[in-house]
Amino acid sequence: MRIYLVQHGLALDEQQDPNRSLSAQGLEDVTRVAGFLSLFEKPKPSHVFHSGKKRALQTAEMIAEAWHIKNIAAADDLSPHANPEVWEAKLHAMHEDVLLVGHLPHLSKLASLLIYGDLELQPIRFRNGGVLCLEKSESGYQVLWHINPTMFYLTKDD
Repeated sequence: MRIYLVQHGLALDEQQDPNRSLSAQGLEDVTRVAGFLSLFEKPKPSHVFHSGKKRALQTAEMIAEAWHIKNIAAADDLSPHANPEVWEAKLHAMHEDVLLVGHLPHLSKLASLLIYGDLELQPIRFRNGGVLCLEKSESGYQVLWHINPTMFYLTKDD
């Protein structure tokens, strides 16, 4: 089973948009990541869950569209400060590939909990629009790969 953890794309600040929709950069970043995934990553998740916040919903819809995934839904306990142990238990009971679109610090803590069994280590540096792919096995969770939108831009800073 593969678990895809996605930090929503870059959003507008609350003064620009109280609903915090994706910014133009966020839309571009998620478009690039979703397109890349649709070309290279097989198999694809059977379900996409998001936090219900506008920026997470938009990100989830874009990835689901690129992968032709029909099962997309808001889910509890994916908000920024939700308890990661809730999704750890849900994932333990699942057997199909799943994609979760959420927020920091929740995703970072969930990844740490799945990989190390510790909420505080936070070994993955998430970025807006980035995707972490984990594989669940009998011995636990392993990182298969991690991508973020900066892969698609040539800059001196990254």
